[in-house]
Amino acid sequence: MKLSIVVPCYNEAENIPLILKRFEEVVTDDMEVVLVNNGSTDNSADILKKLLPDFKFARLVNVLINQGYGYGILQGLESCDSDYIGWTHADMQTDPNDVVKAWEIVKSANEKNIYVKGNRKGRPFGDTFFTWGMGVFETVYMGEKLNDINAQPNIFPKEFFDIWKNPPHDFALDLYAAYMAKKQGLQLIRFPVLFPERIHGDSKWNTGMKSKWKFIKRTIDFSIKLKKQGVK
Repeated sequence: MKLSIVVPCYNEAENIPLILKRFEEVVTDDMEVVLVNNGSTDNSADILKKLLPDFKFARLVNVLINQGYGYGILQGLESCDSDYIGWTHADMQTDPNDVVKAWEIVKSANEKNIYVKGNRKGRPFGDTFFTWGMGVFETVYMGEKLNDINAQPNIFPKEFFDIWKNPPHDFALDLYAAYMAKKQGLQLIRFPVLFPERIHGDSKWNTGMKSKWKFIKRTIDFSIKLKKQGVK
């Protein structure tokens, strides 16, 4: 089996060298890393062009204009032909070694249709409480246990991705994938991951209470839309 892990990069020029070096320390022969330059407006493109030839386990997918977090991930996933695919973040708040841990869980499982996802630990109380509240809403409204839906990494069979229809192009992609996994009967396995502060740069969405309220509204709107679709 082989794994392709997608890493969307939007204005992560300072973190790209760090994440490549960390992947180099832990990557296994049956893994490839797909870095997506997701329409960055900083010098991420130049950094990737300069560094990637030195990291044979990695390749690039280039998105010229940013159309959302989810869009960049989807472009990366569509370029993959491995048995298992998935994604993680480029901000170094999720250790690349967590991808390796998730991949080991997949390989040691007796079930092919498996979805492995992180479960964040070590976050500030406010962020933990916010995530808990969102998880309660999603679980009650969607009728499936959906907690910490934005945790990383995510790994699942490519065949599962192939059945997705009209996935969202924003941060709701994490919700869509987890909900679809539940509805399709995949075995969902969560494992603990540490979630430290960012080393470089700032969050692209979590900039205060105003951004949190916008996130809540977008998530609720998408949840209503997803439930109306009656995904089976």
